Amino acid sequence: MAADMRVYVEAIGGTPLPHGILGAPCTQVRDVSDEHELLGVEWLALGCCPVESWKNPCDDDESPGDVSGGAAEKEFCRPEIEHASPITLYAGTECATIGWTYEEARRHAEATLALGEQRGLESAFWRTTLTADAVDVTPEAGPVSLGQGVAALEGCLAEAYGGVGTLHVPAGAAALLGCCAIVSEDAASGALRTLAGNCVVIGAGYSAENTGPGGTPADPGTAWLYITGPLSIRRGPSSTIPDRAGSSVNIRTNDRRVLVERTYVVGTTCTVCAVNVTLS
Repeated sequence: MAADMRVYVEAIGGTPLPHGILGAPCTQVRDVSDEHELLGVEWLALGCCPVESWKNPCDDDESPGDVSGGAAEKEFCRPEIEHASPITLYAGTECATIGWTYEEARRHAEATLALGEQRGLESAFWRTTLTADAVDVTPEAGPVSLGQGVAALEGCLAEAYGGVGTLHVPAGAAALLGCCAIVSEDAASGALRTLAGNCVVIGAGYSAENTGPGGTPADPGTAWLYITGPLSIRRGPSSTIPDRAGSSVNIRTNDRRVLVERTYVVGTTCTVCAVNVTLS
């Protein structure tokens, strides 16, 4: 059939992956309107200081020490100040003014952001947080199996944080999680969890990056996995630029441009651990 005989129809819609960073039931996503929160936030780390068991020095004849009130024998931890910086994502639509109205261009840009924001946020979080300060637990011998990798990550997190954490898995490695019952779906919440109880986020944006600490690309046939504390995501309202039809037209080219932006602040706590696994 000739091209000029085609019938114009609506675009094929889509659905973001259900266990991505914005869809995982165990990820805290808050829609906020306070501009101050969207400029970045900081907080005192909670759960990163160890809870110790006290040994009475009077029970040890070799270490009498100063036991006045017991305070001198106990360790104190100064909580660290943690922070999260803003991530701004955008989707831009460019089209000819003939046949496309401003409202059509605006709806297209808004729909593009709605469908792709999760993937874009995963890529940005991977680059700015996961690869930035991760402790690499990959053995000197090289990549390990997926099961061994998850075990190493959960052990790394448990040494620093006693609560439920978040395992970050590229979508390209997700199918292997079911091979050895590494991950199962919680019937009540729909969340993916490991046997230890940690939450699992499977990200398309993670697959697009697939880099190790410092941004080192993964070798063919391998993937990088990360684990963090729980995730808290602040998401601002979307903003359309320009907000009127006339300003969207470039009079030199007669093209129309519409941009939709949204800011997010993704926070996590205590530690980030990484491991390189083989996909074979």
